[in-house]
Amino acid sequence: MKKLALAAVVAATISALSPAAAIAQNIATVNGKPVPKARLETLLQQVTKSGQQQRTPELEAQVKDEVVRREIFMQAAEKAGVPQTADYKAQMELARQMLLIRGLMEDYRAKNPVSDADAQAEYDKFKAANSGEEYRARHILVEKEEDAKALIEKIKAGGNFEELAKANSKDTGSAQNGGDLDFANPNNFVPEFSKAMTALKKGEMTQEPVKSQFGFHIIKLEDTRAATFPAFDDVKAQIKQRIEQTKMAEYQQSLVDKAKTDYKFTPR
Repeated sequence: MKKLALAAVVAATISALSPAAAIAQNIATVNGKPVPKARLETLLQQVTKSGQQQRTPELEAQVKDEVVRREIFMQAAEKAGVPQTADYKAQMELARQMLLIRGLMEDYRAKNPVSDADAQAEYDKFKAANSGEEYRARHILVEKEEDAKALIEKIKAGGNFEELAKANSKDTGSAQNGGDLDFANPNNFVPEFSKAMTALKKGEMTQEPVKSQFGFHIIKLEDTRAATFPAFDDVKAQIKQRIEQTKMAEYQQSLVDKAKTDYKFTPR
């Protein structure tokens, strides 16, 4: 009898504790349906994942409000029959595809991290390819050779190169700056432009139009200097990001290449 009485007390105690334990796992109930605390944690992780927001009591309160509102709206949507509509089912399928693909890419990224050594090698490669002299030039770009020749004559007669560039150059990226291209490695330009520019001395201008695939250029060399580079630590993060993007693109293309399909992709 004593054992039976003890068992009854234990059962009663467990029964009394269970609702409290269940309540601890929920943040609220909506129309009798519990809202799990796990939803709050999941949404908080998403909000703070980028690092732009820190987890604070104020943020937790805002997210908790959002979770409960979502439960209210979801119940209303279910009552209205939204889950049975064709559009809902189509959107759910698209969401499923997106989550699968995102998970695959995150898995690849985690298993193929870009190391500091990878970034250093890329930095050294770029630095070696862009060492030497940098040139600061201005140019005026026009479509017709005769227009370029006429502008050269105007400049020789005392015309202002910068003002003529603003008024006539079809290179919109530099025209508003008087044709200024800033300091750059000659390899950054098309061969015809680079050859003509590097043949000039500081302050000189090409005496004949320089033809390229873009039209006809008038080039004036402003200055030269030894190539400069930012410190590795200052650009390491950007280099890593660029390498990661390249690796990801190669991985995606490898999946496409290996797939057995009769579909013909549009050439890029």
